[in-house]
This record gives sequence, structure tokens and C-alpha cells, in this order.
Amino acid sequence: MPELPEVETVRRGLAPAMEGQVITLARVNRPDLRWPFPDNMAQRLTGARVLGLRRRSKYILADLDRGESLLIHLGMSGRMLVSGDPLGQFVHDHPAPEKHDHVVLDMANGARITFNDPRRFGAMDLLPTATAEAHPLLASIGPEPLGNGFSESHLVAALKGRSMPIKSALLDQKIVAGLGNIYVCETLYRGRIHPARRVTKIAQRRIAALVPIIRQVLSEAIEAGGSSLKDFRQADGELGYFQHSFDVYGREGAPCKTPGCTDHVRRIVQSGRSSFYCPSCQR
Repeated sequence: MPELPEVETVRRGLAPAMEGQVITLARVNRPDLRWPFPDNMAQRLTGARVLGLRRRSKYILADLDRGESLLIHLGMSGRMLVSGDPLGQFVHDHPAPEKHDHVVLDMANGARITFNDPRRFGAMDLLPTATAEAHPLLASIGPEPLGNGFSESHLVAALKGRSMPIKSALLDQKIVAGLGNIYVCETLYRGRIHPARRVTKIAQRRIAALVPIIRQVLSEAIEAGGSSLKDFRQADGELGYFQHSFDVYGREGAPCKTPGCTDHVRRIVQSGRSSFYCPSCQR
């Protein structure tokens, strides 16, 4: 599932084609994805102007001039692809329709936004912009890791007294928004903390030190266009490149990248997810 860097990469790719533009025609080609689409979704989108695109955790929100926001979740295999955008550096002709093109937005500037999702685990909803943060999917999400609300003091306080493994804690969206398996593995490697170590066994200074590491890992991933492992594509259809910079994720059996370390990356399973780490560097 796309994590924060992938979703932010898609948002940035959509912004030049969508922000300030009118949706001249919205087409909804099925009644649902993971959940049913809202009533009259195509009619409610057609003719609306997109005031801005923002991201909350792993969700994209398109704020419309009608007082509603289009909430988008990519799910496991969802892609938001731009074609025919005259504002971009390259113009991509509109491709032939594909089987899994579930929602198509034609913009006044000639751009077309296509939401393609073969597995149909993605989601779209329309919600009042003024109360968007109270939506059930957004209400309990913690602070954005790249925002001012996420700080050393916040993380230390949020984890105080918790006995869960540190990896499980960082995956908890109520503690910090948008982190997933890939970037928690990479963060813990740089922080030299074993993913299975209990939070209560980690010094507060080491927990606090994870905050700038999280920000650095996410910023590097966004700069690289995210990570493309299976389905993820940027809005222009290109792959992300951060997977070429992984220190541990997906590198089971490979040599540790820490200079002077002769150990190899190992994998364990935590709550059904693979955790990759160096047993010598991470304690």
C-alpha cells in the first residue's frame, strides 16, 4: 500500500493539472470500490472548480468550490494518472480506456485524471470541506510527521509507558500519520533500534532522536518520487526511485550497508508484516 511519500508524490503530480481548474466532465464507471461511491458523485463533481489539493496521512483531498472535498485513497493498487496536461513539461496523449479505469475527470485545461485500480481496494468519498477532519477516516489520525505538530516531545509523550514493539508503535496512525512498513524499517535502521524492542526498554533520548530521522527518510523518499515495488506509479506514469536507496527493506541476506559491519540483513514477521534489520547494528 502506498505510504506518505508515494501519496505526496501523486498529490504534487496532480496539482498542476487540477488546482484552479474546473472539472468539465466526471465519469464514474462502477458503483463502488472498497466502499460504495457517494450518491450522484459524477454530477456533484461535474462543473466544480478544484480550489486546492492537500494530503492528510495517506489520503488526498481535493477541495472544491461547492463546499465539498473529494477524498481519495489509493488502496493497494490504485493509480491517479494525468494525460493531456498542457501545463506539464511533457504532454501525454489520452490513452485508450482500460478495464479498471473506475473514475475519469476531464479538466477544463485539457488534462484528464484517471483513477485506475485493478484490486479495487481504493476509495473515494465526498465530504463537507468545513468538517473534513471529523470524517471517520481522518478523525483519529495523529500529527503529520513533516509538520510542526510532530516533535520530539510529542513522540516521547505519545509512547510513554507503552510496552509494544517500537515498530508497532510507529505504524500506529494515531501516534504519527502516514508511516508504513517500508519507512519504519528504514527509520529504525538509521536509528539503530531493533524493530522488536519494547518501547519501555528504549531510552527517551533515542525515541526523541527518531523524529529528525523520520523526517529525513520521508523527505528523501519524496524527492526520489516514492518507492515503486509492485503497483505504484507517479501521476505521469513514471516509477518512483527510492527503492534503489533502501538500507534494509527487502534486502534479506544482503550485507549490511554500515561501514565496518560484516553482518547481513535479516527478516522477522511482526503482526503479519516483514521487518528487515541488521542484528549487529540495531539493538
